[in-house]
Amino acid sequence: MAQSLVLDGESLVAPGEIRRVARRVAAPDPGHLIVARAELALSLDVSIRQFKSGVEPNAIIERLAEALHQIRRRFHPEVWDVIVPIAQSHPVAHYLHQDPLTRWSFEKPRGYSGDARLLDFIYGRPEIEDAVLSSSNLGRSIYAYTRNASSSVAVRERRDILARRVDEIASARPGSAEVLAIAAGHLREGPLSRALSAGTIRRWVALDQDPISVGTVARDFAGTSVEAVNGSVKSLLGGRHALGMFDFVYAAGLYDYLPDAVAVRLARKCVSMLKPGGTFLFANFSPETDVDGYMETFMNWALLLRSEREMGLIASESVTGADVKVSVWPGSNRSIVYCEIQKPE
Repeated sequence: MAQSLVLDGESLVAPGEIRRVARRVAAPDPGHLIVARAELALSLDVSIRQFKSGVEPNAIIERLAEALHQIRRRFHPEVWDVIVPIAQSHPVAHYLHQDPLTRWSFEKPRGYSGDARLLDFIYGRPEIEDAVLSSSNLGRSIYAYTRNASSSVAVRERRDILARRVDEIASARPGSAEVLAIAAGHLREGPLSRALSAGTIRRWVALDQDPISVGTVARDFAGTSVEAVNGSVKSLLGGRHALGMFDFVYAAGLYDYLPDAVAVRLARKCVSMLKPGGTFLFANFSPETDVDGYMETFMNWALLLRSEREMGLIASESVTGADVKVSVWPGSNRSIVYCEIQKPE
């Protein structure tokens, strides 16, 4: 049963709306749907036969993920819209949803995509060990693959990048650094920060609209400089928080769900909250993500994918002044793109 969490409705995009927001191309060729459905049926039926024959799960998922990626990449978004529910209702889902990571993402017990508990499955946190151990042998075997898929590797790297950036900024401003994490989740980058453990961060605000995540952060970081705050994109843009100014503001797992207009508005807001010399970092899954088809079908985890160019456009529309520094770069496996905006001193 999903939690009764209500998303703010004006800034975040739900899974069923992602592709409508992203669609900017002409109508599809009617014959393409027939071809795409045939390719999907063949790939899913092969997967069923492989599961029944005891083929290694990682080989099954790798082949299936690549097939879904190619269908998503090659065909019109409206064709993909039709493909997604067909895949989700196929009997192969019975096998795939034995993986606790895939099942949690698909069922969305907290009511939205990419929640902090889902990321804990990706991180392999102790908190999810019971859920993994209580899964079937097949489920654990699939999980061994999905938690090491390219998207999962990129998410763990993202966490590590955030911790490093916090430490770099804290090192440059010993004892005075102030940090804001937007859509902070469980703030799993926090324990990786040497500056936090050393007590050299003045304030680290963790803002999230999920009360479970806010409560988890308040409990886990009690006695540190971390402040857990309940708030959403809507409340932040609406000026409902008197949070002050920061040396580092970041929104790492949020932009995947923000339409362009809101993405720009949020970036402007975040830049306005920076002290002189401060930095705003945001991240987004990229079109080079090779497991996007699997994520959108069997994980029901739809994303607004953005290229380096598109990230740069958001930044350019968000800032004014020649002295503002903008940097855009991909993560190691190019599944996630990063953009940093730095204010002049």
